[in-house]
Amino acid sequence: MEKDPIIVSVVKWAQSHGFKDICANIEGYETPKSYERTQDKQVFTPDVTGVNMFNKHYLEVSMKTDKLMKDISKWKLLSELASMKGGKLYLMAPRGHVRFTRDVITQHNIPAEVIKIS
Repeated sequence: MEKDPIIVSVVKWAQSHGFKDICANIEGYETPKSYERTQDKQVFTPDVTGVNMFNKHYLEVSMKTDKLMKDISKWKLLSELASMKGGKLYLMAPRGHVRFTRDVITQHNIPAEVIKIS
C-alpha cells in the first residue's frame, strides 16, 4: 500500500484538529526536519509534523510492514522528541492496521496515541 495518499489524509486530519505549521513528507509541503541516529547513521524523517497548543506533535502513518524494527526505532525516537517538546506521537492507522499498531506500541512500550483514519 502506498503511503502518500494516506499522508494526505493525515494532513487533512491534522488541519481539521487545529494543527498549524504542518510539514509533510510528500510533494507540495515543506519536508519535516530529519533526525539522524549517531550510532548507525540511520536517518528518520517524520511523515507529518504540526503544532497544536504551542507544542510540536509528530504524526506517523502506521501500517503492517516487513520493516517493523525500523518503524519501532523511528516511533521511539519521535515519541521521545515529542515528549521533550510537550507534544505527542500520533500513529495514524488506516482501516485494517489499527489493532496491529496498538499491539506493537503495547509490546514495545511506546507512548503514542493510535488514530484510525480512512
